[in-house]
Amino acid sequence: MLIVEHFPVLVVALSLLSAFTIVIAGWVNKKSCCFIASATILVQLVMAIFILHHVLTVGTIHYWLGGWKPPWGIEYVMDALNAYILIILLFLALLCVIYSKRSIEHELPHKIVPFYTIYQLLITGLCGITVTGDLFNMYVFIEITALSGYALIASRGGIALKASFVYLVLGSIGACFFLLGIGFLYSVTGSLNMHDLSLLLPPLYGNRVVQAAFVFFVVGLSIKMALFPLHIWLPDAHAFAPSEISALLSGIIIEVSTYAFIRVCFSVFTLDFIKLLPLFDFLCWISAIAMLYGSILAIAQLNLKRMLAYSSVANMGYIMLAVGLSTSTTFGLTPALMHILNHALMKGCLFLVAGAFIYKFDLWDITDFRGLGRKMPYTTIAFILAALAMIGMPPSVGFVTKLYLALACLEAGQFVFVAVIFFSTLLIVFYFWRVIEYMYIRVEEEEEREVKIEEIPMSMLIPVLLLAFLCFIMGIIWLIGMPFPLMDAVNSGLGLGVVP
Repeated sequence: MLIVEHFPVLVVALSLLSAFTIVIAGWVNKKSCCFIASATILVQLVMAIFILHHVLTVGTIHYWLGGWKPPWGIEYVMDALNAYILIILLFLALLCVIYSKRSIEHELPHKIVPFYTIYQLLITGLCGITVTGDLFNMYVFIEITALSGYALIASRGGIALKASFVYLVLGSIGACFFLLGIGFLYSVTGSLNMHDLSLLLPPLYGNRVVQAAFVFFVVGLSIKMALFPLHIWLPDAHAFAPSEISALLSGIIIEVSTYAFIRVCFSVFTLDFIKLLPLFDFLCWISAIAMLYGSILAIAQLNLKRMLAYSSVANMGYIMLAVGLSTSTTFGLTPALMHILNHALMKGCLFLVAGAFIYKFDLWDITDFRGLGRKMPYTTIAFILAALAMIGMPPSVGFVTKLYLALACLEAGQFVFVAVIFFSTLLIVFYFWRVIEYMYIRVEEEEEREVKIEEIPMSMLIPVLLLAFLCFIMGIIWLIGMPFPLMDAVNSGLGLGVVP
């Protein structure tokens, strides 16, 4: 067995070991915590890149834990889909942990060791969800991720405790639905292995227990990924969490839940089952409403992070509209997978910029941003670049997503969704222009004379600028078609991309 074929389990095990290491090292020197977390995630990211290369050149990796053959033992499976997701989550996690060093020292100086310990557990859970090929194992990692998320959101104290409690209640309901779905499938098949289930379920597609299990999975994961109207935990959780956690919540955590949804739908129940039910048609309409609802509610917000949170509700609509159309177009999941990466870049940058405003001047409300364009020129430029990408300015990642999603809608004959995309884009222009107007145009008279530049530290600024530039660099890469062999591998592996 090649060494790279051990990487799926090492990605999880190394992260878990690092969490314990951070606790011990923190007793000696709490400043070492950030460096340990950064080094761990960097090694994980390198492993993920090797995994993706192996998957594309050699084939799918199957790793049997303890040598137990599936379906009796737990199996980790790496194909093009989860190798792609793993790189995205670890890349953003690395930038967020680098950004967090000065931010956490400023916001939570007495909680540095527990913060990085729980942060590493969060990454462990996210990696576990991504690499596992076992449904119950996925549930365990979903709970590890959720419990870590609750603690990190609550770490700010005050109103963040309420936001974390609401998230805990709804997240627990979502987890219970997911677990009920697992129990229903196990009762009729006696298996928890995803591939094994995909072989056992076809004769049982008409079984009401199997259909009920599918509904439980859909509802449970819809809560986890904050799909309208099950998103009510998201605005406060994103608004009051530490900013690097807000970036992960919006840029990765809800997207990994989306990955779990895709995995359950296409790798467990398969395309044949999905086509028996009108669920994906219903999903398209729910997603279209989410795109408009999230954008309209974003306009009503004065708190920047709440505005970005409602924008995430709208962007989940974009992703799930693409998922809903995937079975009826030759594009397959390509627009959805595009926007998972693109949203991680855009929203990760925007939440980190919001954290920069809080770090430097304790500014939360948009109306207090007067003159920030001159005080923090590089940070505000990063905000503008990410905002233009959100709007869809060519050749940004947002433009590519909207272009391919619109083409998918046209191919499916769903012209009304093209109109929804266009109208939601106008709403995005409105609420981002308001922020830019306050930063650059609405300047106090005394500020017009002399302004002192007060930028954030380089350890915070570099991740922000890197994400901002990637919003356009990745757009160009998408336009020239470099990632499309990967997208073709994902679609062909799931039986998508070909419409009879």
